Amino acid sequence: MTSADLVQRLGIPSGPLFFPVTAYGADGSVDLDTYRAHVRQGVAAGAAAVFACCGTGEFHALTPEEFEACVRAAVEETAGRVPVVAGAGYGTALAVRYARLAEAAGADGLLAMPPYLVVAGQEGLLRHYREMAAATPLPVIVYQRDNAVFTPETVVGLARTEGIIGLKDGLGDLDLMQRIVSAVRTEVPGDFLYFNGLPTAEQTQLSYLAIGVNLYSSAVFCFAPEIALAFHRALIDGDRVTVDRLLDGFYRPFVELRARGRGYAVSLVKAGVRMRGLDVGEVRPPLHEPGEDHVKQLAEIIERGYALLEEAQ
Repeated sequence: MTSADLVQRLGIPSGPLFFPVTAYGADGSVDLDTYRAHVRQGVAAGAAAVFACCGTGEFHALTPEEFEACVRAAVEETAGRVPVVAGAGYGTALAVRYARLAEAAGADGLLAMPPYLVVAGQEGLLRHYREMAAATPLPVIVYQRDNAVFTPETVVGLARTEGIIGLKDGLGDLDLMQRIVSAVRTEVPGDFLYFNGLPTAEQTQLSYLAIGVNLYSSAVFCFAPEIALAFHRALIDGDRVTVDRLLDGFYRPFVELRARGRGYAVSLVKAGVRMRGLDVGEVRPPLHEPGEDHVKQLAEIIERGYALLEEAQ
């Protein structure tokens, strides 16, 4: 199967990419019923794809058994309406195990998280992702961030690897991304997907669009899908008035609040989901819950975001 075939198999349409949080009950165990409701709500709201058990879904905090159960639940709740991409990571052996668990649970693709702990060279990183891609027939998107940062030459190698169909960037080095896009376009012409994977990617998506990165993750979609959809529509339509209104009045204040706490890219999102009426529980350690004052500020930011949508009508 060619890379183009794999891209077509994954079939991510244009629209917000939904990274559901993982729901926990009062005793800290995974709450599959609430998780299913969260996934259903996201798909009904217009998600283009469901990325289950990834960063926002606290992949790092799940046991293999919990991971498989959540991916299977996401697959069942989407019922083929949109693709389900599952996280997979840690060292190579565990990454392969998670990839096979995701395949068994019915996932359509994999988001390859950075390797655990080590800072590896380019040769080792390339071997790691190639072994992961060879372990299952699922299309693989490689996540660049933290200790997994690639040269353009390495991404060319990834793009030439059967099963690897894209790169998600969580680093934010636009010079590097421009060189990566250019190198792959020159050396491996065809359909290679690029994603803006920075926290609250809407804040930087105008810049990513300029270098040809059209897809982006949306954590905001978890708790304010109407705002995420309005921003996406405005972005696609070239409606800079709406884009700037939402950036200035909602996204920038949210990003500034997110920057005030370690792990807030997850715990603030989870607080937002609870605020909108779905009790998905708290984050698992080592993450921590946002303070009361920050939760209050989040409520005000969300209220302001929805007011901006009303003003635009």
